[in-house]
Amino acid sequence: MLQVAVASNAIVPVRQIARTFEARTGAQVNLSPGSTGRHYAQILNGAPFQVFLAADAERPRLLEAEGYALPGTRVSWAIGQLVLFSPQPGLVDTLGQVLGTGDFRHIALANPTLAPYGLAARETLEALGLWHTLQDRIVLGENVAQAWQFVASGSAELGFVAASQLLADGVSLSGSRWAVPDSLHSPVIQQAVLLKDDPLARQFLEFLVGDEARAILRAAGYGLP
Repeated sequence: MLQVAVASNAIVPVRQIARTFEARTGAQVNLSPGSTGRHYAQILNGAPFQVFLAADAERPRLLEAEGYALPGTRVSWAIGQLVLFSPQPGLVDTLGQVLGTGDFRHIALANPTLAPYGLAARETLEALGLWHTLQDRIVLGENVAQAWQFVASGSAELGFVAASQLLADGVSLSGSRWAVPDSLHSPVIQQAVLLKDDPLARQFLEFLVGDEARAILRAAGYGLP
């Protein structure tokens, strides 16, 4: 069985990619979703993953430099889109000005030290001069999946999430949103890397960047490298 660590923001489309891969090859793929920072630490401590699908480019680069990943196997597989979202219609305006008005009690985001989407959210608030102003309203999730849970459950009225989380079976969820401009944060370039020199792992990585998987990722709201 192929063991794959995958950033939590992408678990839905990667699950679909894995099912398609299994149907093509007869292989079995076990996906372990989580924050990229947590996966990085687990890999350093010997977690038995064969492929790592990160939410950034930095951790795969470090793993390669530190000898935990196979040299020359890093590939960019998706470009994430950060969105400020609320299930409440009309709460988030199309320019994100709600952040400055402070018309909310809590805002959710992923932990910037563990999750690239959290780092992008922090950079956005810093660029707007609001990072320190909003400190007492910020609710941190370990990863962007948990940040989404805070928003979906109503624990926070709004939050920074991944665009891919706002699609259910290809249909956009109702609510209000602001697609955060890339100019406000570092690009969320997601890279993958091989951790073990295994033929099946290589095959899966090749499939990930092939046309069929790219179509799945595009439909899920990702940009493509």
